[in-house]
Amino acid sequence: MARSKKKSRDGSGLAKRYPCYLANAPVQPNADLEVRDKYSGKVATRVAFADAALVRKAIVAAYKAREAMAAFPPDKRRDVLEHCVRRFGERSEELALALCIEAGKPIRDARGEVTRLIDTFKVAAEEAVRIDGETINLEISPRAKGYRGFTRRVPIGPCSFISPFNFPLNLVAHKVAPAIAAGCPVVLKPASQTPFSSILLANLLFEAGLPKGYLHVVTGGGGAVGNPLVDHEDVALITFTGSPEVGWGIRARAPRKRVGLELGNNAPLILEPDGDWRTAVSKVRVTPRTVSSEGITLGDSAAPA
Repeated sequence: MARSKKKSRDGSGLAKRYPCYLANAPVQPNADLEVRDKYSGKVATRVAFADAALVRKAIVAAYKAREAMAAFPPDKRRDVLEHCVRRFGERSEELALALCIEAGKPIRDARGEVTRLIDTFKVAAEEAVRIDGETINLEISPRAKGYRGFTRRVPIGPCSFISPFNFPLNLVAHKVAPAIAAGCPVVLKPASQTPFSSILLANLLFEAGLPKGYLHVVTGGGGAVGNPLVDHEDVALITFTGSPEVGWGIRARAPRKRVGLELGNNAPLILEPDGDWRTAVSKVRVTPRTVSSEGITLGDSAAPA
């Protein structure tokens, strides 16, 4: 990863600007996407803002790499993922700090997310060499005596992954690590509010020896970047984590593709006047509300004396 020799104003050590990645190579058409420190509100770094043409190049490159990625041996996929597990552990504090800056997380929560990142890559590394098929008994009549059928699991092909802002490392890991284990090229679009974590993760994958063309990172808005990821004919699988409105819209636009959706919802907590407000507060503290914008309204009847 390219690094600035001077530390940023907050002392984080972030470079002043970061690129997109096309077939493992940095591409810096601009530095138009500002990443703000969520505590200070100041610009922490700038990231390249991809356009539709760059996204299409990434998809075409992923499509061209599909056969080579499928042939990339499972033990080699495992080695790449295990290398990342080691490096995530060595750079865990750097990853946690990135989450604090771009996602505004408390350091304890950020460290917990890095732990989940490591666990996800561990499981993916183990599964990379355990992707088996199934043998089926076809002896349903005398004519079929001795017949057996079998299935094989094969890579589906290029995948478009659109990830949200609230867990910039963990939810990206849930998409990228299994795809590498399965042998599928990836075009990743991280959330515009939190792109840096994905760039750092991608660099560690490149360092681990992930072959050229297997991972592309395109940053930017939903229109310029998201639309080609959904509409391009070379994409075989789309996954999206975010709002129901956007997710179901993606599903409607891609009827012939595999689409995986993880959609948000509303989860109100209502405390009755005779409820135990201390228990309620202790439960709310450890839920995703700690990193979201929900508010708390307290009526007079429920207020502690």
